[in-house]
Amino acid sequence: MKFAIAVYAPAYSPASRRALQFARALLAQGHELTRVFFYQDGVHSASANVVTPQDEADIAGQWRSFVSEHGIDAVVCIAAALRRGVLNEEEARRYERPAANLPQPWQLSGLGQLHEAAQQADRLVSFGGM
Repeated sequence: MKFAIAVYAPAYSPASRRALQFARALLAQGHELTRVFFYQDGVHSASANVVTPQDEADIAGQWRSFVSEHGIDAVVCIAAALRRGVLNEEEARRYERPAANLPQPWQLSGLGQLHEAAQQADRLVSFGGM
């Protein structure tokens, strides 16, 4: 079965952790994960500037590793990212900001990517509030 995941919650939230656990379980059971779309505060999961306290799990780092390891199509909503200061190199230059904080493997794109994921997947599962 094909799944897409939408993450609306920041990396330090239980919802983001559950989304990651769900994504891992999907792949372990042989399902296909067509896309993970980070929206609203979920875009913080892709920021290279998230610093996790030493006594907590680094969910942002775990997302980065998971996406890289499995070649997951991981999309960060550009409008939500810009609003929250999450920028790739191109957007940092465009808006004349001193630094980018959106490293590979993340991709900035529009909300249409979430719609497309919903159309292509058998199930779209959302984590976090809207």
